[in-house]
Amino acid sequence: MDNCIEIKNLNKFYGKKQALYDVNLTIGQGMFGLLGRNGAGKTTLMKILATLLQKKSGQVTVCGIPIENEKEIRKIIGYLPQEFSIYQAMNVYEAMDYLAILSGLGKQERKERIEMLLAQVNLMESKNKKIKALSGGMKRRLGIAQALLGNPKVLIVDEPTAGLDPEERIRFRNLLSETAEERIVILSTHIVGDIEATCENIAILDEGKVLYSGTVDDLLAAAEGKVFTRIVDRQEVSELKKELFITGMHTQGKHVYIRYLSEHIASDSVLSEPNIEDAYMLYLKENGAELSLPKDIGGEN
Repeated sequence: MDNCIEIKNLNKFYGKKQALYDVNLTIGQGMFGLLGRNGAGKTTLMKILATLLQKKSGQVTVCGIPIENEKEIRKIIGYLPQEFSIYQAMNVYEAMDYLAILSGLGKQERKERIEMLLAQVNLMESKNKKIKALSGGMKRRLGIAQALLGNPKVLIVDEPTAGLDPEERIRFRNLLSETAEERIVILSTHIVGDIEATCENIAILDEGKVLYSGTVDDLLAAAEGKVFTRIVDRQEVSELKKELFITGMHTQGKHVYIRYLSEHIASDSVLSEPNIEDAYMLYLKENGAELSLPKDIGGEN
């Protein structure tokens, strides 16, 4: 199909170590979330789709084009890597203009497209600012602008909100959602809140394997009846960590509010609506992943 990405039985090795195991995914237009812990294989998959890495075996087509046709794929893909670095001594407009020249855009088209994109990412007022002077959030927004220079059919963003403050993270999420109205946008992240705020369809990747592929609603439905809350004394927490699969904690005066997963309700607990983090943790747990539980009780985890 011309408006989706098809991945069939994709495998990737680094030497003898296998990084991806028979990955099968179909990614259509709109926001698609790729959720997984650090080291799950998300970046490897993103780099294969961006033609920066070669697969070992399997089939991948991007908007009907086989992944082996790197030149054609790169014409329709915009990519924002996890570590975005660009011409620190240039100002914002100069860097965008230089990249537009490399993309083959003519003078007038460059001017119109650069101004449109800088306005879209709210950087027009900073167009003469040196890139090295930009904040982390501004650099990420510039990264999106450069990725959209060629008006790609597919936009791939890898861990785009890591390290951003809450206000900048919300701004970035909104920008991605607007961008996804007319193209395929793949958001790779380990931050569950980014997926919950932006994506309807997701996949969970762990240790190179796809554990789940479907809608957020279906993922939440699988956790119905398995999420509970309970208020306990602070001194009880250490023992309860040994007994319960706790997904979140925060203090309330001398007490601690805990949120946990279980097949059965305790007499002093309350059944709660699952959120995507509950459902994600449950899916990892049920698929045998080794998980570290919250350690701090000074705030939410």
